[in-house]
Amino acid sequence: MLHAEGPLLTVDISDRSTETTDIDEINETFIGGRGVATRLAHDRLPVDADPLGATNRLYFATGPMQSSTMSFTGRMNCTGISPLTGGLLSSNAGGFMSRNFAATGYSAVELVGASDELVVVHVTDTGVEFEPVPDLAGATVPETVGYIETEHGMESEHVACIGPGGENRVRFASIMTSESRAFGRGGLGAVLGAKGVKAITFDGDSSPEIEIPPIQMDVHRDAATADHIMKRQGTTSVTELANEVSALPTRYFSELQFEGVEGINGDRVEEKKYKKATCSSCAFACKLPTKDEERGVETEGPEFETVMSFGSNAGVDDIVDVMQSNELCDRYGLDTITCGNVVSAYLASEGEFGNTELIFETVEKIAHREGIGDLLAEGIDRFHEALGVENWTVKGLDFAAHDGRTLNGQGLSYATATRGADHMFTTMYAWEYPLVDGEEAYDPTGLEGKPEMVIEQENARALEDCGIICRFSRSFMTPERLEGLFSTDYEALLNVGSKVVDLERHFNNQRGVDREDDTLPYSLPDFEAALDEYYERRGWTDEGTVPSGHVDAVTSAD
Repeated sequence: MLHAEGPLLTVDISDRSTETTDIDEINETFIGGRGVATRLAHDRLPVDADPLGATNRLYFATGPMQSSTMSFTGRMNCTGISPLTGGLLSSNAGGFMSRNFAATGYSAVELVGASDELVVVHVTDTGVEFEPVPDLAGATVPETVGYIETEHGMESEHVACIGPGGENRVRFASIMTSESRAFGRGGLGAVLGAKGVKAITFDGDSSPEIEIPPIQMDVHRDAATADHIMKRQGTTSVTELANEVSALPTRYFSELQFEGVEGINGDRVEEKKYKKATCSSCAFACKLPTKDEERGVETEGPEFETVMSFGSNAGVDDIVDVMQSNELCDRYGLDTITCGNVVSAYLASEGEFGNTELIFETVEKIAHREGIGDLLAEGIDRFHEALGVENWTVKGLDFAAHDGRTLNGQGLSYATATRGADHMFTTMYAWEYPLVDGEEAYDPTGLEGKPEMVIEQENARALEDCGIICRFSRSFMTPERLEGLFSTDYEALLNVGSKVVDLERHFNNQRGVDREDDTLPYSLPDFEAALDEYYERRGWTDEGTVPSGHVDAVTSAD
């Protein structure tokens, strides 16, 4: 089975030391990326670690496909204990850093400890340098990237950094790479900030020589020649459809359709798009550089989830306003989904939906923990009672779009996902909208037959994160092609994904997560029965815990 190659580099930020560990067996079993990082975290991370304490560890990892030139492979993984959910969480970012990470020769990098002074950590194939950067305290993401380019000659694709949000321990702070791409959900930027690390850079000339089967060129050719609406509108192409079927959260989840959708849909985004953009080696080019000359707003995006969180959910019907919110989040290093939902909750409490000046002002306050921003920076699960609003979270993570009250299988997925209310853990919504690549979709109503499908899609998405392969490869990456790329059968690949989910769940079980946390703030038909079936098919207990013998079987293979 094709897998990542290279040792683990452990970087101790406390005493400025490094250590290299052979992890060949783990790479062989878990392929790379999220799988390898999860196994390392499961074995090496104290289960009682404070997410914002020195004992939390942060793992960057890439997979075998980052040694290819295939489309959909410009991505990498970051894993740690989330300060937002309190559980083990992996986040995935696109852009151009993954190849530079691979060039260091390491398959995974582990950050441990914490620094008393703000530092930049430079990782190369010849060593690690710790650079004190007190003058970067409070610097925005563009300012930090600009400093590294000026002082070290490394452009943004070498850099993973935080803005004020991470430094101020905002619980949904992002780690930013390629300046506008984010390890977004779950607040791993706050973990980096708590470690006193402003940025980490990757550079070298020691990429592993991994032989990728020729089928990669078939995928690349099809990505280049496909006539797909995402090449023009990115994920915002689904905005009108979500609204039409009543799956677009509106005014802090109080409604499911937005009357102002025409002002924030894919057509409006396409009108503001001024050039093509992509991730490393990808011919699909679905990214969205946008600008508005009149207001002087320029950003990359917004994608659909941001259109929801800062658009319909905030009662905003002007795409330029959403663009400005997107740009602010990228500048300060904040997850656009959670930040938009947090701001929407605040607007709900104040009766101020659609007040864009208040929105921009609140984002600034959150990033710097000023005034009301200090409370909002804690996330909805922690402040909802104080504001008198409903708690629209699962396991502490607020909801993405693709509303589960309409797309019931997606609703079940929100409940079971180890990350919380996250749409990318299964992408179940893609099979419950009216059309899936021209084919009839699953009936979105009810949960009959859905637990089995949720499990299969959880495993498939985990596999992609081990590879690492973009979610938007769905139309191109058939089971047969995956078998050809990874040189093994599809069931064996899904089994790798299943192991990853088991380890994530087991770690979180030890931190107190069980069936009581697999809940939703709304009712779905036969939900408890579906949850029972899900646990039974996973081999977990009725309380949603992973038996120790099950974990032993998962880890014994390597």
